Amino acid sequence: MELNQKILDLMIKNRRTFNEFQYTVPSPSSYPYQWFWDSCFHAIILSYFNMEDAKKEILSVVSKQFENGLIPHMIYWERGELINIDWGKQDTSTITQPPVIGHAVWHIFSKDQDKRFLESLYLSLKKFTNYLLSQRDPRGHNLIGIINPDESGEDDSPRFDIPLELDPKHTKEVNFNRRLHLVKQNLVCNFDAPFCMKNFFWVKDVPFNVIMIDHLSYMTKIALEIGMHEDANHFLYHADLIKDAMRKLMFEDGVFYSTYGQDYKKIKVLSWAILAPLFANLYTKQEAETLIEKHFLNEDEFNLKYVVPTVAKSEASFDPKGFWRGPVWMAINWFVYKGLANYGLVELAEKVKQSSIQLLEHSGFRENYNPLTGEGGGAEEFTWGGLIIDMN
Repeated sequence: MELNQKILDLMIKNRRTFNEFQYTVPSPSSYPYQWFWDSCFHAIILSYFNMEDAKKEILSVVSKQFENGLIPHMIYWERGELINIDWGKQDTSTITQPPVIGHAVWHIFSKDQDKRFLESLYLSLKKFTNYLLSQRDPRGHNLIGIINPDESGEDDSPRFDIPLELDPKHTKEVNFNRRLHLVKQNLVCNFDAPFCMKNFFWVKDVPFNVIMIDHLSYMTKIALEIGMHEDANHFLYHADLIKDAMRKLMFEDGVFYSTYGQDYKKIKVLSWAILAPLFANLYTKQEAETLIEKHFLNEDEFNLKYVVPTVAKSEASFDPKGFWRGPVWMAINWFVYKGLANYGLVELAEKVKQSSIQLLEHSGFRENYNPLTGEGGGAEEFTWGGLIIDMN
């Protein structure tokens, strides 16, 4: 059976409905709910098969948007025993995830030019965008802050060890309990990110801000398409402010590092995050070439048998079977593929694509993959592998 058919079969198998809403679960056995950035990935994948299904995925994920504009990272359409966390709300979490939604919505629109779809979503998208720009940047320093590692989408990444006061080597249970404690503090804070939660965990993460720049660029296009010219200028202006702030506060020794605390201490961990700025064209051509030569093609760091490991092999925290601490994840490969393509690095982008195909052929649709052996890990029947269809 060809790969595209396997992707479609998986997406249909993982489809769920609740009243008038239709959505896709990342994995029936491990992740039986709806997740924000997962649904953005799902919408991109589904657009290659059925545009209405792609639109329904987006419409369901924005249906639980908070009054302040936040789009929660989880929707419990029907609660079960798995990941049954008390977030303070019955049907959703109270944190968010990277804003891939602008990219996904424009991707759908580019295929069928349905302006009514843009118009139906616009207020939700604008509210979410302005929530991030205001509530997650209360001091106006033009970097978006996250209040829990889970908001990065990379829950256990070693980028968050220092802010969590964890050693490079620790158990998954210790990490989970530390993050769960943040959720409990969030409840006490009544979900106030800018003035309460930032006292417990406040990271300006490189990939989140990169994705925010990408989101703002697509919000600019969406606003222009529906005649909201003043909004378009607003989004473009803030994208430029974040670019400038990232260079000022995150850039050192040729790479961008995530920072923590109100004084922007750099978290000097070599994770795939140093490659993420390629996705938003933040490196100069020369900087990108140096980055690729020094890190991406380095066999002691990222150039392993299968790419792209989420953490460099040289890091003390590297674990090829760890959760976000070394394995390959398909969504990360999608970001890196797009980033390399931005710089015309076609052969390297193809390297990422072919490695992704090999992993799917070797181990099927898994949550992640060992970069040394190709062995699948984590959840089974995991949808992110479908992003290979958008590596073109």
